[in-house]
Amino acid sequence: MNDFANPFREALEARSRQVGLWMGLADPYAAEICAGAGFDWLLIDAEHAPNDLRSVLTHLQVLAAYPVSPVVRPAVGDEVSLKGLLDVGARNLIVPMVESAAQAAALVAATRYPPRGVRGVGSALARASRWNRRAGYLDRADEEVCLVVQIESRAGLERAAEIAAVDGVQGVFVGPADLSASLGHLGRPGHPDVVAAIEEVAAGTLAAGKAVGILTSDETLARGYLARGFSFVAVGVDTTLLARATSDLAARFKDEATEPAPPPPGGVY
Repeated sequence: MNDFANPFREALEARSRQVGLWMGLADPYAAEICAGAGFDWLLIDAEHAPNDLRSVLTHLQVLAAYPVSPVVRPAVGDEVSLKGLLDVGARNLIVPMVESAAQAAALVAATRYPPRGVRGVGSALARASRWNRRAGYLDRADEEVCLVVQIESRAGLERAAEIAAVDGVQGVFVGPADLSASLGHLGRPGHPDVVAAIEEVAAGTLAAGKAVGILTSDETLARGYLARGFSFVAVGVDTTLLARATSDLAARFKDEATEPAPPPPGGVY
């Protein structure tokens, strides 16, 4: 058995279909419920959800008992933040707002030990190395890290193919919410301009031989993306699922004559 095997990274490299769920509740108990649902991967969000390094650690500890790949989105892709996440055991990262090949290359360096990168060495203190109980960790740690960069702005769109081609980037994740805002269509990810931009990012990424992913709560769109070569797709968000389910339940008892409002078409969340 290869102790350094990373099923999520291997699936991306093979372009295997991986269906995921976005988690923003920032609660490990809720995360454990989601872990048993049957998704291939779960995203722990530290950009728009109230997660910090310690709560991410707790999520990772809880999810370790389940056959699901944890993926972490930090608030920002800097060396210090990424070093902390890697040390507590995050192996799969989706870094937001990447806008150039140089930025992507710097992120690759931040997730690799010297001489291949600039990741600080503190394995004796790190859960990732099991506190130096994993034989050969320093020599092999780089091979288990999976770096995905998120393109979600006009600047990133213009350089999408160059970003995807950076060695050490395993995949590109499209952020339709911010991308639609950057293109002048805030709150309308289904606008034709945004749809065309998403397809442009996907084409450039696939041409570079990399995996492409996206988040959408619209089931029709999600199935369409999977059919068109998006290999890792988040098909829902825990906060949205809870908010809609509780609102619908309350509405059925508060006003039985009122049908629950359907979710907006083409919605990201």
